[in-house]
Amino acid sequence: MLNEFWATASTAYKALVFSAMGLIAVGIILNIVANTSQNQGLAMASLAVIGAGLVLHVVGLIYRGQQIRKGYKK
Repeated sequence: MLNEFWATASTAYKALVFSAMGLIAVGIILNIVANTSQNQGLAMASLAVIGAGLVLHVVGLIYRGQQIRKGYKK
């Protein structure tokens, strides 16, 4: 089971992971643009987007952990 971690993951988990990675990537790009153009408001907004991505990542970890625990109980 551990060797096939991604193959055995549910679609919901994969969606959470890709959404989190996407938000973090968009936030980093926004941060780079904001800092090169010296736009303070956009820089703060980019931190919120990165934070949302990190929260989604943690939610994905919790969701996957619950799936694994349910699998052990069967």
